[in-house]
Amino acid sequence: VRSPRKTTSEDYKLLENMNKLTSLKYLEMKDIAINISRNLKDLNQKYAGLQPYLDQINVIEEQVAALEQAAYKLDAYSKKLEAKYKKLEKR
Repeated sequence: VRSPRKTTSEDYKLLENMNKLTSLKYLEMKDIAINISRNLKDLNQKYAGLQPYLDQINVIEEQVAALEQAAYKLDAYSKKLEAKYKKLEKR
C-alpha cells in the first residue's frame, strides 16, 4: 500500500509531465499555424498576381461568346440569301 503522500507526489509528477507534453504540443501547433499562415499569404499574393490574367481570360471568353453569336447570325443570314438567290435563279 502506498502512502497518501507518495501518491500525491506521483500525481503531481504525472500532472507536471502532462503539462510539459501539452506545452510542447501547443508549441508544435503554433509552428504549424505560423507555417499555414505564411503559405496562405504566399498563395494570396500569387493569386493577386494572376488576377489581371484571369480578368483578361474572362474578357476574351465574353468576346468569343459574342463572336460565336455573330457567326451564327451571319450563317443564318447567308442561308437566307442563298435561298433567295436560288429562288431568283429559277425565274
